[in-house]
Amino acid sequence: MSPRPFPPRPQSTKPPTRRARSTESWHYPLRHHNYRIFVVLSLVGSGGVWMQRLAQDWLVLQLTGSPAAVGLAVALQFLPMLVVGPVSGVLVDLFPKRRILLVCQSVAVVLAAGLAAWNAMGGTDVWVVYASCIALGITSAIDGPARQVFVNEVVGDAGLPAAIGLNSAIGQLGAMAGPALAGVVIAHTGPAAAFAANACLGVAVLVMIASIRPGELHHSPEPPGPGAGRGQVLAGFRFVRARPSLLLTMLLAGLLGAFGMNGPVVLAAFADRVWHSGPAGFGLFNTVSALGALAGALVATRIKRFGRKGIVASAGLFGLTQLLAALMPTQEWFVVMLIVVGFMTLVFLTSAATAVQLEAGANVRGRVLALYFPLLLGGHALGGLLAGWLTEDFGVRTGLVITGALGMASAAVIGLLLRRCSRRGGN
Repeated sequence: MSPRPFPPRPQSTKPPTRRARSTESWHYPLRHHNYRIFVVLSLVGSGGVWMQRLAQDWLVLQLTGSPAAVGLAVALQFLPMLVVGPVSGVLVDLFPKRRILLVCQSVAVVLAAGLAAWNAMGGTDVWVVYASCIALGITSAIDGPARQVFVNEVVGDAGLPAAIGLNSAIGQLGAMAGPALAGVVIAHTGPAAAFAANACLGVAVLVMIASIRPGELHHSPEPPGPGAGRGQVLAGFRFVRARPSLLLTMLLAGLLGAFGMNGPVVLAAFADRVWHSGPAGFGLFNTVSALGALAGALVATRIKRFGRKGIVASAGLFGLTQLLAALMPTQEWFVVMLIVVGFMTLVFLTSAATAVQLEAGANVRGRVLALYFPLLLGGHALGGLLAGWLTEDFGVRTGLVITGALGMASAAVIGLLLRRCSRRGGN
C-alpha cells in the first residue's frame, strides 16, 4: 500500500515579509554600484541643466528688462523638443545609452563654458543667449529619454519599479535644486559664474558616466520593439494611442507643464516687481521651492502605486497651491507657499513619470519617453510664453492666479476623461 500523499500546502494569506518586499522598496536599487553612481550623476546633471536654464533666463532679463523676453528664452529652450523628441526616441532605442549620455553631456559642457566666457568678457547680444537656449533644448531632447531608459540597464528587472520612481524623483529634485543654486550664485557673483559652475558640474558628470562599469549593465533580452527598425518614429505614437489612459496621463503632464511650471518667469517677476528683493530674493524663492521639492521627492518615492486618481488629485493640488501663492499678502507667506508648491510639483511629476515608464515596455520605452518629455517640456515652453504675456499685460499676481486656475481646470477635465475611459474598459 503506497503512502498517502501529503495534501498541498495552503497558500499563505499573510502579507509579504520585509525581505520579500525589499525588491520593491526605494533603497533596493542602491545596492547596485552602477546605480549609486547613476543617482548622483542624475542629480548633478539635472541640477546643472536647470542651473544653466535659469542663468540664461536671468541674463535675458538683465539684457532686456522684459519678462516677455524671458518667456521667449524659456520657449526656445523647450520648443526644439517638439521637433527632435520623437526622433530621439528611435536613437535611444537603437544605440548604446551610455554613449549617448557621454556625447550629450560633452555638448552641455561646451555650451556652459562658452556662455561663461562670453558673459565674462561683457557680451550683450541677447541673440547669443537665444542661440544657446536652442542648442541646449536639442541636447536635452536626446539626453532626457536616454537617461531615463538607461535605468533599465543599470538595475535590471528586479529593482526596476523602485528605480524608476527614485530616478524620476531625483531628476525632478535636480530641476528644483539647480535653479536654487543658480539664484544664490547669480546673487553673489553674477550669471558668468553660474555658467562656469555648471561647466564644472558637467565635467564631474562626464567622469561619473565614464566610471560606470559596462560589464555590470543589464542589457535587455527583449527583441526590438515595433518599428524599431529604420525610421519608424510612428511606433511610439501608435503604442500611446492604443492606450487611452496612458495618453491622458501624458496630456495632463503637458498641460501642467504649460500652466504650472513657469517658475523662471514668475519667480523672477515676483522678485523684481512685487517684493523688490532682486537677485537675493530670486535665489531665496528658488531655494525654498527646492526644499519643498525635496520633501515631495521623499514622499513620492515611498508610494509604490499612486494610481490615476492620485495623479489627477496631485495635479489639481499643484494648481491650487500656485493660485494661493499668488494671493499671499507678504513675502514671508509667499515663501511658505512656495515650499508647498515645490512639494506638490515633485509629487505630481514623480508619480506621472513613474506611471508612464512602467506602462511602456522596455523595447519601446525610449520612444514613449521621447513623446512624454516633449509634451511636458514643450508645455513648459508654451507656459513660459503664456506667463510672460500675462505678467506683462495683467500683472504678476493676476498671471499666476490665471495659470493656477487653468492647471486646476486641466486636472478636472482629464480626471473626468480618465473616469469615462475606465468605465468603458480602456487601457
